[in-house]
Parts: sequence; C-alpha cells; structure tokens
Amino acid sequence: MSPPPCDVLLVGGGHNGLTCAAYLARAGLRVTVLERRGVVGGAAVTEEFHPGFRNSVASYTVSLLQPRVIEDLDLRGHGLRIVPRRCGNFLPLPDGRYLLTGAGQTQVQVAKFSTRDAQALPAYEARLEAIADVLRALALQPPPNVTDAGWWKALPELLRGARLGRRLMTLDATLRQELLDLFTLSAAEYLDRWFESAPIKALFGFDGVVDHYASPYTPGTAYVLLHHVFGEVEGVKGAWGHAIGGMGAITQAMAAAARAAGATIRTDAGVEEVLVEGGRAVGVRLHTGEALRARCVVANVNPKLLYQRLLRAEHVPPATAERMAHWRCGSGTFRMNVALARLPSFSALPGEGDHLTAGIILAPSLDYMDRAYLDARAHGWARAPIVELLIPSTLDDALAPPGQHVASLFCQHVAPQLPDGRSWDDHREEVADLMIATVERYAPGFAASVLGRQIKSPLDLERDFGLIGGDIFHGALTLNQLFAARPALGQADYRGAIPGLYLCGAGTHPGGGVTGAPGHNAAQVVIGDLR
Repeated sequence: MSPPPCDVLLVGGGHNGLTCAAYLARAGLRVTVLERRGVVGGAAVTEEFHPGFRNSVASYTVSLLQPRVIEDLDLRGHGLRIVPRRCGNFLPLPDGRYLLTGAGQTQVQVAKFSTRDAQALPAYEARLEAIADVLRALALQPPPNVTDAGWWKALPELLRGARLGRRLMTLDATLRQELLDLFTLSAAEYLDRWFESAPIKALFGFDGVVDHYASPYTPGTAYVLLHHVFGEVEGVKGAWGHAIGGMGAITQAMAAAARAAGATIRTDAGVEEVLVEGGRAVGVRLHTGEALRARCVVANVNPKLLYQRLLRAEHVPPATAERMAHWRCGSGTFRMNVALARLPSFSALPGEGDHLTAGIILAPSLDYMDRAYLDARAHGWARAPIVELLIPSTLDDALAPPGQHVASLFCQHVAPQLPDGRSWDDHREEVADLMIATVERYAPGFAASVLGRQIKSPLDLERDFGLIGGDIFHGALTLNQLFAARPALGQADYRGAIPGLYLCGAGTHPGGGVTGAPGHNAAQVVIGDLR
C-alpha cells in the first residue's frame, strides 16, 4: 500500500492549529489544515460587523501570546504588530469614584481607597510574579503524563516529574504554599488575605471570573486569576495590548508563517468524522463526503467535541467517554461588538483620556460578581451583569471611520444553556439591550452613540466557532481539568485516546487564551513520534 499523501491532517484553523501547523511544516512534515469556516483564525478573527467598522469578533485582547511563538514563527516579519495599552484597567464606580491602574500610577490610585492596600500591593505583585515566572516556564512543555504503562514507558514521565519538582523547588517554602493556595482557594478568599478595599478586590477579582462561569467565592477561582497574570506584551510582564488590525492579525500572521513553511490551508473544509481503522486514526471525512488520509490526525477542537461528535462512539475508549461526559464546558460569556458615533464619557472620569485605552471593568465589588453568578444560575443571565468594555480604536484608528470608534463588550455572567428549555435565539436581543444599558449607567449617552452591534450569545459562539457552551477555554480551568488531567489522565502529552490521534487546542495544557502554547507543545510531540 502506498503511503498517504499527507503526514498530518490538522482539524481546525484556530490560532493553536496554525501554530502547530507552522512548527510541523518547518520540521519538513507535509501538513494540511482543515478549517470549517471560510476564513482561518478560529475565535481570533477580525471582521467587518457594521459598514466601515471592523473588530475582533470573539477574542479581543493580547497578553498571553507566547514570546517564543512570536519569535520562532517570525510573526512580526509576517505583519504582526502589537501595541501596549496606555493604562491597565479602569474601574469606574457608581458613587463617582474610580480606580485606574498601569502607567506607574497603580499604587497611588489604590491609596485613594486604602493606604494599607497600597502598602500591600508591591508584595502582592511580587509574589504573583514569582509564581507566574515558574508557571510560564512550564507552559511550553508537556506535564508529566500519568499512565498505567510499563516502567519503560513511565520512566520519561518520572524524569519529567523530577524536573518539574526541581523547578518548583526554586520557590521558597512560602511561595510553594502560596502556589498550592492559588490552585485551591477562591479568588475572594485569596484577595481578602491581602486587601481590605472593595474596589481593589473587584479590580483583581475580575480576573478570577472572566471566561469562568463561577462566583469569585468559588474554590479554584484564585487559579483563574493567576492564569491571567502569565502574559506579557513587548517584554513587559503582566501587560495587555492590542494587535493592530485586531486579533485576526495574529492568526493571519500565523497562517502566513505556516504557508511559508510549506503547510496547505483549506477553508470551507469542515470535518465531519475522524476515520479510524484497526484502532488507529488514519484520516478524516469532510462535510462534502471527501475522505483524506494521513499518518496522523491532530485536532484543534474542544476535546468534548472531538470525542463526542467527530469520533464514532465505538472508537472512543470507555474511560475517555466517561471523562468527556463530565468534562465541564461553558464560560458564561456573552460577547458584543458595537459601532460608536463617538467615544463614551464616564461619569467618574469624564471626557477623553488614556483611561479609554484600558480594560474598563463594570463590576464594583466581589459581592456584585457573586450576585451576578447566582442570578444567572437562577434566571439565565445576571440582571446586573459584569461587563468589560474595551475600545481598540483608541489604539488602532483603522478599525473605524474618522472620529468614530468600535468597542468590545465582554459580558459575564450568562448561563451557557438557559433554564426551562429556553433558547438563546429568543433572548439574544433582550440581553444585548441589558448590556448596553449597563454601560449607559456608568457612561450616560453611550446607548445613543451606538450605530450598530454584533451579538454573540453562548449558543452563537458554539455554532460559529465550536466553543461548546460559549467556552473560550475549551474546558473550565478547574483543578481536576488542569495540568496532567487536561484533558484526561494519560493524555496530558497531547497524544489522544487512540494511536495516530493528537490534540493541540486550548483543552490541553496550559489551557485557554490566545497563547499558541498548546500548538507549540503538541507539534514537538508529533515531530518526535513521526521521526
């Protein structure tokens, strides 16, 4: 039998798939990327959503993208340009006060609310940064893979575990305890140890619930807070930035790097089934009926989607089927893009200024966030929701006509599936009105400035981008779904449940966000196996 015409078929042209494809092609492998939509990029795409207005459709800001991926794939040479925000975050409050971070003024701003908190801030940041440094190093390597294989197969994993242990031992005893606490505590409990002021805790606590359908009082949300600290922009750790041209500029640069290395990218090529013969993944069948064969298949999709929809049930081992039945998806996200006639003016800080380049967080306290979560569970969405507003046109004037702007609204909490059998198709506009009204309370006149809007409910995010339950992380960042257990024990090394099948998406280590890390890591494993 002649060898297949392709070494690797890669399912899903999102950023991790494109990263993986570029590394594989650079290693001399024949790679074909198969993307269901008419454009590559997955959830990191830029589209015109209203005449003359363009924005990042789903993912919306840059921080977690791995510097090594940027350098290895020469993304700057392929057109990527990232600029930092001029401020970090802006928290306007209903009583007219505000908190603004970044630009060297965070401690002074915090002191407006609490001198004690301002004094605690440097130690808090230093501890998180020390822990984040260790975890950054672990992000670009597979975690120890817990298997029941014989000792000759387990030995490499034991050695990897030993290297991990040595890495963690670079932390002193206090920081090792802190790391354990961050994995297990709620964001609220962790922040209560450090701070007394509600606005400061709200500003940091937002990172514990963003993309995560939970209360800040839910155990484990402290890790989600830490996950958002991993990033950096242009060498500045913990910073956030904007990709000129929107998030699609990142994936277009990745696609260009993959093509330059020799990869083939096919759009409008939705995969209906991963083909299995003799217990091994040997190719795919497209929605058109076309069958393609390869030496292996790499899936850049939610593991639940892979094992429950793309593989026939008889090909999925019982343990994996059970794991996927309990795989927690659904981040409680409602995403909007709006075209604006003018910039908003916030009651707490009127007029234009660098604060409008920040992440604008509308959620004044942890208790507010807790009520939003409980309300969403009972009703389907929070009547007083959490909204993060970003105005990328303050940093990138090509996104909107002169004098006008685009804004991203990243809204929590909404139920991934509405209770009582209701459909998001029937409530999308109602909830969008609520989100606009929420911003209006802080920035009077905002609603009247809206010229057009694009709405993505959790159901829309699932249908459009394969984000089950709207989950941009491809699975919750909970302790039982992290590290060696992501997506399952025995699959932490990016090798799937059957031979010839690999995973490279956000449902693998180190998790979600536009990082490129899972794609990078999976590529190294595939290259080693195929060689």
